[in-house]
Amino acid sequence: MGAAVPFALKRSFTIPEQHAGPERIDKQRPPSMKAGTQDSAISPDPEAADRTRIRILSLDSHPLFREGIARIISEEADMELVSQASTVQEAIEQYREHRPDIMLMETELPELDGIEGLIAIRAEFPATRIIVLTSCDGDADVRRALKAGASGYLLKNTPGTELLQEIRKVHSGQKVVQAELAAKLVEHIGEDRLSAREVEVLTLVAGGNRNRDIAEQLCIAEDTVKVHLRHIFEKVGAKDRTEAIAIAVRRGIIRL
Repeated sequence: MGAAVPFALKRSFTIPEQHAGPERIDKQRPPSMKAGTQDSAISPDPEAADRTRIRILSLDSHPLFREGIARIISEEADMELVSQASTVQEAIEQYREHRPDIMLMETELPELDGIEGLIAIRAEFPATRIIVLTSCDGDADVRRALKAGASGYLLKNTPGTELLQEIRKVHSGQKVVQAELAAKLVEHIGEDRLSAREVEVLTLVAGGNRNRDIAEQLCIAEDTVKVHLRHIFEKVGAKDRTEAIAIAVRRGIIRL
């Protein structure tokens, strides 16, 4: 979780009514409280509660998970689930219609990589606040999501009460990352990251390709492939191809 943002205390003072003139008192009272009226109660605005609710859209490919989210949110007086979607395209269409305050978004989606989906959504709605809610717990996963514009990153094992708290934080303008994920980010601060080409090479290695095959597919020399692999081993701290693949998968650098 992010650290609390420091804020300045501002004191306000109210002049007691017995020391204020009648005209001042009358101006400060709402119409139903003006002197000379019999009804001293302020009439409630039936739509006020709806306007203050946090409006949420849930994007996840699993119906049971969406139902669980809907049940949790339905119990909160200050929140409302306005729509659900199972694909990025559905989410974009629903966002256009409902304009929610917060989107809860899975990144493991069948038709489009979640990060690509996040980028697509924010390309059309730059101000949208998206909380990634996923089972992907690699530091590279978190880093990519935040770079793409996510306002929060939480795992699906997050307790319901904590999820609600984080939604409120993001709605207030904060950015949130689950504590254990933040620790992983800190662990790898300062390390050299794999370049796009190195990720491409390692992905092909994980697919069972030999150096010669990789060279042909990428239209580069076989010696260049060997140089890339040497740099990859150094950056991820691996001794060989197998260990490099295992580390990269665990950290979310590549997908199998």
